[in-house]
Amino acid sequence: MKYFRLSQDAVKALADTYSTPLLVLSLEQIELNYHLLAENMPDVKIYYAVKANPDERIVRRLNAIGGYFDVASDGEMRMLQELNINPDRMVYANPVKTGSGLNVAHDVGVHKFTFDSESEIDKMAAAVPGGTVLLRIRVDNPHALVDLNKKFGALPEEALELLSKAQAAGLDVAGLCFHVGSQSTDDEAYLEALKICRQLFDAAAKRGMNLHILDIGGGFPIPTLTEEPDVAAMASGIYKAVRQFFPDTEIWAEPGRYICGTAVNLITQVIGTKVRNNQQWYFLDDGLYGTFSGVIFDHWDFELETFKTGKKVPSTFAGPSCDSLDIMFRDKPSVPLEIGDLILVPNCGAYTSASATVFNGFAKTQTVVWEEVYEAIQAKLELATAG
Repeated sequence: MKYFRLSQDAVKALADTYSTPLLVLSLEQIELNYHLLAENMPDVKIYYAVKANPDERIVRRLNAIGGYFDVASDGEMRMLQELNINPDRMVYANPVKTGSGLNVAHDVGVHKFTFDSESEIDKMAAAVPGGTVLLRIRVDNPHALVDLNKKFGALPEEALELLSKAQAAGLDVAGLCFHVGSQSTDDEAYLEALKICRQLFDAAAKRGMNLHILDIGGGFPIPTLTEEPDVAAMASGIYKAVRQFFPDTEIWAEPGRYICGTAVNLITQVIGTKVRNNQQWYFLDDGLYGTFSGVIFDHWDFELETFKTGKKVPSTFAGPSCDSLDIMFRDKPSVPLEIGDLILVPNCGAYTSASATVFNGFAKTQTVVWEEVYEAIQAKLELATAG
């Protein structure tokens, strides 16, 4: 599958038009990613994990094509409410919810929740009586880039007791959920989770509980510097297993990274060079406190396309702030660069701008939509060619 990637000419034209740093979002790529999952997992309700990239243009587009939404806070619920998104299309999928979050859920009309501990039951029952709840099951997966099960998920042996207590509290105990971890590149962890959940569905039925929803979470991967996973084959295989174990169950999924990760390119510029400790350093106009926040918060190694050739040597890349922490890469091979050189960073739509700050007074990087600026940029390129 081809992913959104700007050409060298487009990078220069966009930088000349909008300055740098600049994020360029393709809503067509958002749709392609959504439809790839939908086509390979028919009848699965796809809840976009808003935390991955909350840009309202992404949310609007997904809502327009029938998407659902995984929200994790009062702020995300309020944002979707302001976009006139039906609360029935949201699940409050934070296993540990704040008091303000539950109050907003009640006010907005969100009535679907996940939980993984006894302490959460009374909170949900008091705030949204009769709310629909899914118990999150722990599924360890050390092969994931980010193993969310280090923080969330009830042990399978705790599940029946927690479900019974939630039911006794008046909640609508509807099913189970799990998350195999972010950037999971094979289906092994999914298959193991499905086996565990099937056993728990059957055990719950013996206790008189009719579980009818299974949420398989997210984790679908995007290309890295060394690997391009076949997500279509992965999703198709997972779906086949889902229907083998759960032929009549309502199935949800919560992709975040896969939906938005390949839909954004960053254009950044070299603003300084120096040699320190016998290594070449390059300073960029976007950094660790901005779009490159994913280096820390998402453990991501970004591609830096310079459009230049030459011998590559280990180099250090740092951001524009006055904090010595603001260093994105050390010993990253790079051709020689100069002040003013433009760098393209593809596949940077997930957990980047979402976790960016305005530290040191640097504004968050502007985002433009490629499909909205394409004609003007194309006209500029044609004019330059004619000249």
